[in-house]
Amino acid sequence: MREHILAVDVGTGSARAGVFNLSGRQLARHVVPIGVYQSLPKHLEQDSEEIWAAVCTAVRAALTESGVSGESVLAIGFDATCSLVVRDGDGKPISISASGSPGLDTILWMDHRAIAETEACNAIADPVLDRFGGRLSVEMQIPKLLWLKTHRPDIWATCGQIFDLCDYLTWRATASDKRSHSALASKWGYTPEAPGEPPLDYYRKVGLADVMERAGLPLRSEHPDRLIGTLTSASAAELGLDEHCLVAPGLIDAYAGTVGLFAAGARPEVPLSAEAVLIAGTSSCIVRLSEEPIAGPGCWGGFRDAAVPGLWLTEAGQSASGAFLDHIVKLHPAGGTPMKARHRAILDAISGHLAEEGSDFGLPITVLPDLHGTRSPLSDPLLTGTIAGLDLDLSPVSLHKLYWRSCVALACSIRHIIEHQPLRAGAPKRLLLAGGLADHPLLSQLYADATGCDVHVPKDCDAVLLGCALHAAVAAGAFPSVEEAGKAMQFAMAHFPPSPLRQAALVRDHALLKAMMRHRDELAELASAPAPSPAAIHRAI
Repeated sequence: MREHILAVDVGTGSARAGVFNLSGRQLARHVVPIGVYQSLPKHLEQDSEEIWAAVCTAVRAALTESGVSGESVLAIGFDATCSLVVRDGDGKPISISASGSPGLDTILWMDHRAIAETEACNAIADPVLDRFGGRLSVEMQIPKLLWLKTHRPDIWATCGQIFDLCDYLTWRATASDKRSHSALASKWGYTPEAPGEPPLDYYRKVGLADVMERAGLPLRSEHPDRLIGTLTSASAAELGLDEHCLVAPGLIDAYAGTVGLFAAGARPEVPLSAEAVLIAGTSSCIVRLSEEPIAGPGCWGGFRDAAVPGLWLTEAGQSASGAFLDHIVKLHPAGGTPMKARHRAILDAISGHLAEEGSDFGLPITVLPDLHGTRSPLSDPLLTGTIAGLDLDLSPVSLHKLYWRSCVALACSIRHIIEHQPLRAGAPKRLLLAGGLADHPLLSQLYADATGCDVHVPKDCDAVLLGCALHAAVAAGAFPSVEEAGKAMQFAMAHFPPSPLRQAALVRDHALLKAMMRHRDELAELASAPAPSPAAIHRAI
């Protein structure tokens, strides 16, 4: 009897595998780190063979820990970041790295090498852009593909298969050329309702007329509740499973978290317009689900069937949130290595400072956290961040101050993004929060206070992995719908209502964030002004 589901989540820095039963209980979870390599500024790369090896290690370890045999696993699901895996016609990796390292065949989602190509794509009027808030992001696949064709025509000529990472994982597992609607609609410009069709005219306009052949793209995307296939004998042996294990279509990682939180998170029922999902990882994604398509500046979507079949999805977010906090820890002399345990220790220390000093802790430090550009409400990869109010203190307390003020800025930025979402989306009264450090009560309460929303956070549950497992269970036929699967696999949520006292204190911080944005624009204008001539400088002297 096959009564278990395996879920695999590949994030920016690790692969995680979880074993679940059909009641949603997580029996085991194992994490394996994966590397990120930088060959040039803005060039961030990975090795898909390393990723697959990490997936296999994580799956086998989770099975061992759970005591579940491979023969009892009904299905496996994969979700991943929207990184781009480049392979030749025989399925072998092609290096896309300036380093020439043969294994680096994957352009990481947060790679910004294709900024010029993104601008070129956005200069061409086409209905495709309307589904991405009027502008493609440098994080999406079309600009990356154009960069590859423009700058490395030698590589382009040998390409035969180019995958979104979640589709690479299902291909590696099954050898099937089917691709998920989740990735193709949201990152490749396929039409928004499954099965989606490729935007052939737009591909041609931007100079990618041959991309269907070079990337091995299908004429239709795969509906989320239809299987990709079964494991090959080779992948089954690598994963510790058998060839009867079913494989679900891949999901974008934030969308897997959306499935888990939306379908299985226990909370009072409210209309869709009153709820938003916030997946706070390396970046932060705000996801809205609706009965009708919603589009607007600073939003990606709507895409129907990209997460929950039958519902439209709209996404906004921050380009770097967890990555920004990692950067703060690495920069500060008292920081150390930004592992999760280190972050939690810093947050625990900050809780003590706030209890003693109140909401003014960390001032006058003020932070604009856009160190990796912005997604929403303005899509601009060239925007930068600012930190004001620093002194020469290098003590651990100075790190705590800087870290806390960075957290406050990130939370205020989430409110700023929500306030600029299309009016048709409705003003959310509730945030379903997961990912990264979201389960730390200090941050859960901060997001409630900063946004004015009731925040609900999973208790003892990895919502992204569970969402991936739930999705796989539905695709495998264990449940007739996501709704029924959610009832069976439900998990408890902790509730953090906003505090009126803390909300009042954060009014100042929202104003500071907006002032920093204005000052950034003023400084950029001054910096772009022509430099005075030597004669003018001499006259001024």
